[in-house]
Amino acid sequence: MGKRLLAVLLLLALALCTGAAAKAKGAPGVLLVIDAEARTLALCVDGERAALYPCAVGAPDTPTPLGVFTVSEKHTGWGGGFGAHFLRLSVPWGVYGIHGTNAPASVGLAVSHGCVRLRNADIEALFDKVPLGSRVLIERGPYGPLGSALRTLSPGDTGSDVAEVQARLIRKGYLLGEPDGRFGPYTRAAVRAFRRECGLPDGDAVDAAVYAALGVLLFE
Repeated sequence: MGKRLLAVLLLLALALCTGAAAKAKGAPGVLLVIDAEARTLALCVDGERAALYPCAVGAPDTPTPLGVFTVSEKHTGWGGGFGAHFLRLSVPWGVYGIHGTNAPASVGLAVSHGCVRLRNADIEALFDKVPLGSRVLIERGPYGPLGSALRTLSPGDTGSDVAEVQARLIRKGYLLGEPDGRFGPYTRAAVRAFRRECGLPDGDAVDAAVYAALGVLLFE
C-alpha cells in the first residue's frame, strides 16, 4: 500500500472517529488537518471537509510540531504579528498555535517560528467554528512524527521526533515518565545508556545508528 494512501486512510479514520465521538455528545465533530508540506489547513466537520485555507508553517530551523494535538486555549485581541485570534495547541514542549498575521505575504511559506499562520480573514472565519478540545492533526511527509527524514538529535533539541525517540526509550525501560518532546538531561542519560548497551560509541546524539537500534527505519 502506498505511503500517501496510508496517510489518507489515517486522516479519514481520525476524522470519522472524532465526528462519531462528538455526535455522541450532541455536538458536531471538528477536526483540523494541517499539511505542513502543502501548507494548507482543512476544517473537517463530521468527517467531511468544510473549508480549506492556505497557511504558513515553521521554517526549517523552527519546524511546526507534527502529530495529533488538541485546541487547549482560545484567545482574542492579541494583535500585532498574531492577528486578532489565537488557537493554542496542546504541544508539551512549547507554545504553538494557529493565528493570524500582519504579514499576509508570508502565508503559503515556511517562515514561522513553528506556529501556523492564516490570513486574518481566514482565522476570523475559523475561530468560532473550532471549540476547545478539537483535534488538530499536523503532518509533513509520510513518516508521521518523523516527517520526511531522520534528524540527528542532540541535547537541547525539541520536537515530535524527540517525543517519538523518548516513547521508544520508555518502552525499552531506559526512561521513565511520558514523552515531552524535550531533549533534556534525563533523555540525554537514557540515550547514553542505550548507546552503551547497544555497543555504540560513547555519545549523547540520536544518530542513524541509534535510530536503527530503536527500530526506527524509513521505507518506501
